[in-house]
Amino acid sequence: MYSRSELEAISSICKRYNMYLFVDGARLGYGIGSSENDVEIQDIGSLTDAFVIGGTKCGAMFGEAIVLTNPALKNNFKTYMKQNGAVLAKGWLMGLQFIALLENGTYWKICKKADEEATRLRGAFRGKGIPEYVVSPTNQQFIILTNEQAKALSEKIVFREEKQIDDNHKCVRFCTSWSTTDHDIDVVIEAINDLK
Repeated sequence: MYSRSELEAISSICKRYNMYLFVDGARLGYGIGSSENDVEIQDIGSLTDAFVIGGTKCGAMFGEAIVLTNPALKNNFKTYMKQNGAVLAKGWLMGLQFIALLENGTYWKICKKADEEATRLRGAFRGKGIPEYVVSPTNQQFIILTNEQAKALSEKIVFREEKQIDDNHKCVRFCTSWSTTDHDIDVVIEAINDLK
């Protein structure tokens, strides 16, 4: 997650060297929803040439929305999309889901809630003295578990093993989403509290 000052610095360098700045926002909502974030969607729009508003990972049924802010990128863009098979015959349906998510702020609310649920998870791990591989302020938490802890948790919940750190420790990823409920997190926290 970039801070506003970092994004401004990158944007400034891109402008100086006449380079386009593109932000892949597949998880944009979770970054903006973070309590440690100081970037608004308007900042991304003014500092980039193009960015993506994530759909599938943030509550949409399908797809992502690309936003072109640099007029130079708009010329023939639809033609390029057609030439590369990236235009659905009924594209209005994809657009409608973004209208539904963005119009009343639902997109930002559900992503912020996912970040809050991830923070609850992080607190439970910290409460057990279990460290993070990296401190994450978003919906993804990277936790260092012993092999025994990972095995015990895997019998109760699903998570992703990212990497083996040493013979007895691994980094695992827990990822909350727009659909994660308080009850889901309560179940995981209970499993964490049962760890030795």
